[in-house]
Amino acid sequence: MTDSNTSFNRRHFLKTAGSASAVATVFGVPALLRGKDLNSKLQFAGIGANGKGWSDIKEMATHPQLAPVAFTDIDLTRMDKVKRLAPDARLYQDYRKMLEDMGDKIDALTVSTPDHMHAYIALDLMRRGKHVYCQKPLTRTVWEARQVRNQAAKDKNIITRMGNQIHSHSAYLTGVQLIQSGVIGKIKEVHSWASPTGHGYSGLLERPKNPPEVPTSINWDLWIGVAPMRPYGGERIYHPFAWRDWQDFGSGAIGDFGCHILDPVFTALKITGGPNSIKAEHSGINDEVWPSQETLYYNFPSTEYIAGDNINITWYDGGRQPKASLALLPKGKTLPRLGSIFVGEKGSMLLPHVGMPELNFIDAKIEHKIEKVESLNHYHGWIDGCLSGKQPSDGFEYGGNLTETVQLGNVAVHFPGEELKWDAKNLKITNKEEANPYLTRKYRKGWEITEVN
Repeated sequence: MTDSNTSFNRRHFLKTAGSASAVATVFGVPALLRGKDLNSKLQFAGIGANGKGWSDIKEMATHPQLAPVAFTDIDLTRMDKVKRLAPDARLYQDYRKMLEDMGDKIDALTVSTPDHMHAYIALDLMRRGKHVYCQKPLTRTVWEARQVRNQAAKDKNIITRMGNQIHSHSAYLTGVQLIQSGVIGKIKEVHSWASPTGHGYSGLLERPKNPPEVPTSINWDLWIGVAPMRPYGGERIYHPFAWRDWQDFGSGAIGDFGCHILDPVFTALKITGGPNSIKAEHSGINDEVWPSQETLYYNFPSTEYIAGDNINITWYDGGRQPKASLALLPKGKTLPRLGSIFVGEKGSMLLPHVGMPELNFIDAKIEHKIEKVESLNHYHGWIDGCLSGKQPSDGFEYGGNLTETVQLGNVAVHFPGEELKWDAKNLKITNKEEANPYLTRKYRKGWEITEVN
């Protein structure tokens, strides 16, 4: 069944949005209990039905205790795969209409939309008592990440997880174990990169001239959501993928890959708070798209796995990479396109993105046999958590902290060459008042996000 009410009814939305607290109260009972009453399976819905949304849904559906009951996508042409997966599931264009119709029949949802809508939807779902799996980066702004973290902390019955599935991959789990075992000593510095990834999916630096009309299958108002309204750009300009380039919607290369590649860094070193400071250097920026090449310099306070009182973690993208000599690589070997180098007291660990770690020691005579840690199913881990009530690793507390760091990089790019001092507790840049507005955004009327206290 397809939702026939595809046009956005603003008066109806304002009415339902105004009663959001009442909805949250009604649905405040842990969602899983309702699902068990229905058929002992987790009643599941997916927001975003194609692209990464389809990838998430397909993997979730392999869990025997999951029952897909509904899907939504602002583009009705992108529903074919979910129709084949679950022919009896109901289909909608507006996720809010789905919740209005089926709120008490849905326990858990994936949010696989462009970055700018993650926080709005995830907060709405959590306030309704739903379990939420949200794609990375968890939010588009630093302020939004803090709100999502705060909301998740308010209700321990809600199970959350960020969609950085490599967190559960054997390569990253093995790398984390090696660092924490101390095999290369405490860590002195880290270099992480995603190259040649930069912006450039749309091939544009400015908005397209004379954009075409919006196809009738797309609800453009819903796609724009919290962002300032702009004309539909045409295929491959914003929807369905190139939105990553644009500051209003995506988070650039650091947003696309930072929550993946920096994940084992945060996990291995047990970084649980924000950086002391952040500085950016890049190839240039305007008011529309992100830089094509970046180097971001983060400084973090020490942990038990860090040598010294603090540590520098450097990020590179768009073709930039660290010096290969930092990895102590054998002669003739080069760095992978994406990955991290952990520089330790006794040697270095090269951790390719989705590749097994490699150890190289200052004393070339040292050898160490790497014992592989088996992969976990990231998707099933969230579902198991929803069924058991046990929060898996990288819930929204962890994911929100990592996302705050990632998005601080996108604040720093507006002030190249300047070291910004960060006060995580008070969510404030202390030495550059002009930078603080970039921690959040202006919300389109009717799509505001309420602060979570």
